Amino acid sequence: MEPKVNLIIVGTFILTLLTSIILMIIWLSSGFSLEKYSTYLVYMTESVTGLTINSTVEYNGVEVGEVSNIKIDPSNPHFVQLQLNIKSTTPITQGTIATLATRGLTNITFVALKDAGKNLNPLSRRPGQEFPIIKSGPSLFTRLDIALGRLAANFRRVNASLQSLLDEQNLQAVKKTLANLDQITLVLKENDKRLNLLLENTSKASQQLMPFMQSSLNTVQLLQIQTLPMAYRVVSNLNTMSRAIAELAVELRQNPSLLIRDTQLNYGAPGEVK
Repeated sequence: MEPKVNLIIVGTFILTLLTSIILMIIWLSSGFSLEKYSTYLVYMTESVTGLTINSTVEYNGVEVGEVSNIKIDPSNPHFVQLQLNIKSTTPITQGTIATLATRGLTNITFVALKDAGKNLNPLSRRPGQEFPIIKSGPSLFTRLDIALGRLAANFRRVNASLQSLLDEQNLQAVKKTLANLDQITLVLKENDKRLNLLLENTSKASQQLMPFMQSSLNTVQLLQIQTLPMAYRVVSNLNTMSRAIAELAVELRQNPSLLIRDTQLNYGAPGEVK
């Protein structure tokens, strides 16, 4: 009986040991964890190339979970449904946004979570939803692609505008304008030459008039010093003579006999004593 009992004990021990080793391996590979996780869904409208099951989920650069499932949304093939297992202690709010990101040169794709800060209320499951749904945002590559697309569209519009601007009629008009500008430039140059010649002639004339102006100034000074005083005296004398003639004329009107006798004779009446 003892050999059989020993075999049972040995078999039980070996089975227990193997079970413990298997459980240890599973526990070390994170199959079991004391951390509680919550499940969320994310719907992506862009390609999720490079993202696989068990890809990391990070919140502001801190690892908080992993991707547990990836599939096409059966109700809308334009969306890719991601199922995320995230630590329950992670502050997932209604303002949390999920985007795809690539880690450096390794080109490892993961899900990046960040909070836009618009609504800090905790995210909860709504009626009709299997799990709470985190809003998605465009990745860096998508934003670059959109920006490059807009830039290319702007270049196309600029190119079209240039082509419409530089058509044959506009080119002819530009050529005519340039030709007119050349003519205007020649006319301006000619007028500039004429103006310079006029200024030179004016300068020469001014130099020639300087002696005459100096002589005129001397003449004026001579008139002021000599001629004008003499003329003033002549005018004064003429004025005096005019007053004497006027007085004589008055006396002649009063006594015309003065023309035939001396004004100094004063004959009295007959019988009047002188």
